[in-house]
Parts: sequence; structure tokens; C-alpha cells
Amino acid sequence: MAPEAARIAVIGIHGHGASHVLNAGRVGRLVAVVDPRPPQPQTPAADDDVRWFTDLDSLLAADLALDVAVLCTPLHTHAAMTTTLLRAGLDVLLEKPPTTTLAEFEALLAVSAETGRLCQVGFQSLGSQALERVDQLVASGAIGTVSHLGAVGTWVRRRAYWQRAAWAGKRSLDGRPVVDGVITNPLAHATATALRLAGARRAVDVTSIDLALFRANDIEADDTSSVRIETEAGPTVIGAFTLCAETERPPSVTVYGSTGSIRLDYTLDRVHWTHDGGTVTTEHERSDLLADLIAARTDGTALLNPLADNGAFMRVMEAVRTAPDPQPIPSAYVRWEGEGLDAHPIVPGIDAALARVADEDVALHRVVKFSTSWSRLRA
Repeated sequence: MAPEAARIAVIGIHGHGASHVLNAGRVGRLVAVVDPRPPQPQTPAADDDVRWFTDLDSLLAADLALDVAVLCTPLHTHAAMTTTLLRAGLDVLLEKPPTTTLAEFEALLAVSAETGRLCQVGFQSLGSQALERVDQLVASGAIGTVSHLGAVGTWVRRRAYWQRAAWAGKRSLDGRPVVDGVITNPLAHATATALRLAGARRAVDVTSIDLALFRANDIEADDTSSVRIETEAGPTVIGAFTLCAETERPPSVTVYGSTGSIRLDYTLDRVHWTHDGGTVTTEHERSDLLADLIAARTDGTALLNPLADNGAFMRVMEAVRTAPDPQPIPSAYVRWEGEGLDAHPIVPGIDAALARVADEDVALHRVVKFSTSWSRLRA
């Protein structure tokens, strides 16, 4: 007899949460959804056999014999809600970032250990088999001695992006940390993927962090930044990110070596190995993190991205949270395109600057000073 499908609840069903609703029905049985707003008509969340609750307490009071919860709620609610779910006896797929402070993360680790429940963090890129390909190439000496890893993300986000929710673009909301900056949320996958390839999983694996935080938008958080992360036993990780790009491209993580390089386009699960003047490109499969969590419940296999393996990322999160406010980029160095909510800022020359930061292991504030030296970058 085939095992009964896992009974799943999705908490937070609009926006990105809608994709979790669809996926829950593919890998298990969607039993309930939780959101203050009702499900959209003619979506799986609105099916007759799926119960809708406006809050988490109502869901748990209904005693639906749930197995797994998927949590896709505002960043600053992650710690408290995940704690409640774990103590209610559920295993959890927790959207990234896991929490907004390192203290919350450590407390959540203790709850997971206390309850014996599983918690997988939803950095989807960490389910990619492309990471194994990169690890194998590095271990084989395919690019010689590794010097550092460089992560680059050049995305475009319109004004509507920052108005989609009360917490969007905030460093804090009503006294609670949010940390919705480019390093820690929109391009957090780049940061997490680079750390994983560098072998940095736990908080103790990170020894120092250097940040340069800027913003072109009228927000609290950073939208154009660099981060330099020294790791205990692995190479240095450099991150260079913007949401004010000239051209939006797939983000990537590159491992730089003495005889070549390996670039992972992590949203595409594509690896480019460059050596001896040639490049070999391979494409790879990706394991679904919710399916992996469900499998781990039944066969006891290790999770692809268990909560504990996100400590290194949380060190970065904490550094951004406690850093001084991002520096505004003077309007003279920002060009706006579009109108109304479709308007978006472009920082001319920023794409090249970020590529240089990653390639040369140099901090963004040493490349760009948003003053008369800006012409050096554009030359």
C-alpha cells in the first residue's frame, strides 16, 4: 500500500506564497491555508476540500492532524510562528531568511532540538545538483588553487516592489527587526549559495564581515551593496548586489582559481567551467525542498538545508542588521525610468562596478564613492 500523502498547511498564500500552495498540492495533500486575506477564487487554496483560516491560532485549534507546514509570512514573523509550529508537532519548510536576528535563530535552533521536529530553510538554490558539480570540479583541481568566491546580482525592482507590504524595504517595523535589504532578502540566495560553496554552514564558520551598504530608493534598507566574508576554513566570499541595475541578468556565484573559474548561474542550475581558454557548460536537476522534507520525515535522510546549516548566513544577516544605515546615493548618480509605480532607479556604471568587486576582491566603497571619483568607474 502506498503511504498516505503528507497533510500540508501553507501559511501566507499570496505573492510568493501562491507558488507554495501549488507545490504543496504536487508533493503532498494541501489541507489548509492561513492568511488574513481569503484565497483567490479558482486557485487550489480556494478548493472545497482546503480549509482557510485567518490566523495561525485558529489553524492549530482546528486539530487537522497536519504533518507539515510551509511558512511564507513577513520576515519579522518567522521566528515566533516557526516556534509555535514546531511545538505543535509539525515539521516546517521555512522561507528565507529563517529569522531576522542571530539571537532569534539560536533560540529557534534550541526549539528544533527540544521538539525533535524538522525545519528546512527555503533557499531553493541549495537543492540544486549543480552545487555538487561545482564541489567536484574544485576538489579535482580543475581550476587549481581557489582564491575566492564572488557572487553578483544585478536586478531591477520597480517602485511597486517597495510598496507591496508595510515591511518592504524596512530595517525595522514597530520596533521589530525586518532587515529587508538586497543582501538579506531579494538576493539572499546568492549570499547563501556562495557561503555553501565555500563550506561555511554554521555561525562559527564565519570569522569577519565587511559591508558597504547604499540605497538609491527612498527606503530604509540597502538596495546596492557589497559584503566581504572571511571564513574559518574556506575561501573568502565576496557579494556584490544591486536592485538598480542597468541590465537585469541571472545572478551567479563564481569560484575563482589559479588556472580557471567555475560560474554557477544558480537560478538556472547551470555550471560554466572555464579553463585553458575553453568553457564547458552543464545543466543540472534540482530537488524540491518541500519534497525533500517530506522524504526525510519517512526515511530519516538528512535535509538538504536544515536550519542549523544557515548559521553562516545568519551571521551576515546580523551584520547587516547592526550596521549603520545605508548611505543614500546622491540623485546626481541615479537615473529614473518609467512612471508611477512602474518607475525604477538605475545607477549608471553599477553593473561594471559589481563585476569588478567580485572579480578583484575589492569592496564596493573603494570602487565607487559617489563623488567626483565616480568618473573613474565609468571610464
